[in-house]
Amino acid sequence: MELFEKIACQLGLGKLTAQPEPLSGGYMHKMFSLETERGKYALKLLNPYLMKRESAMHNYRQAEELEAKLESRGVPILPALIFSGKKMQETDGQYYYLFDWFAGSALKHEEIKTMHCQEMGRTLAGIHGIERRRERVNLDEFHGDWDFYLERLSREDHELWELLQENLELLRSCQKEANAAVCRIPEVVTICHDDMDSKNVLWRDGEFRIIDLECLSYDSPYLELYDLALNWAGYEECRIEPERLKALVDAYGEAGGLLPEDWECLYYAEFIAKLDWLEFNLKRTLGIEGGSDEKQLGASMVKWAIRHIRYYSEKKDVVLGCLTEQNGQ
Repeated sequence: MELFEKIACQLGLGKLTAQPEPLSGGYMHKMFSLETERGKYALKLLNPYLMKRESAMHNYRQAEELEAKLESRGVPILPALIFSGKKMQETDGQYYYLFDWFAGSALKHEEIKTMHCQEMGRTLAGIHGIERRRERVNLDEFHGDWDFYLERLSREDHELWELLQENLELLRSCQKEANAAVCRIPEVVTICHDDMDSKNVLWRDGEFRIIDLECLSYDSPYLELYDLALNWAGYEECRIEPERLKALVDAYGEAGGLLPEDWECLYYAEFIAKLDWLEFNLKRTLGIEGGSDEKQLGASMVKWAIRHIRYYSEKKDVVLGCLTEQNGQ
């Protein structure tokens, strides 16, 4: 409460009028509602361990610049508020963003319809159309030292050790295929949200706002299109529905987005992000990255990541069959 009261005072919001409530959302940062004499807001407390990374401030500054470009083009986003000429604020060493309150909610898997996927496809095409550069995609090969994590887990968490051991060959195979695919991604970058999945789009009476804009960067439009189509089709729930996949990709192409020629390359390159998320949460679990309060979350996310990697590898023919048919191949 002391931190919330200081934030309200520092930003000139007046006194708190209700107890701040935690909000559901992503797995990196903490979100709270903040009701004050001046109104209701959403407060995002940035993960202090991520803020210690050397590239953190540069990435956030770039994201803020790109956020302004999206806002000026009328993209339906929920931008961070500006105080004293800055979006990112700091109180007692805690960095954060404040947003106007939007009384919408993210759609659950069973609530997503074809029209929502089409809307996302059109919106993504609009974002990618703001700028387009011929540059190499900033995606490095992934080199996870699975033996290192196995050794640590053997002493600290037998359940996760067993799970990692059972899936070791799959992880090594995915890593090899992903690294081979990286160099085949076309040299094109655009503004990308990089996390515009269903949990980061709030809907209210048919209108929507895109949130979680801290990931905005220049990235591959092909990778983002592929990743977004997977997520809106049901990847998060391990229930990919091909008609949703088609609807989003179709709408993207019809709105002027450039469709990739090599879907298989994107299929394998997608493993980079999935393996990186697994490794990040292994580090959380083992206390290598993050605080002690994140260990339990890290362990649950390790299980989540491995389950999804297995599911994704099993759905290769379904996904690629749908997308290559899309291209008439």
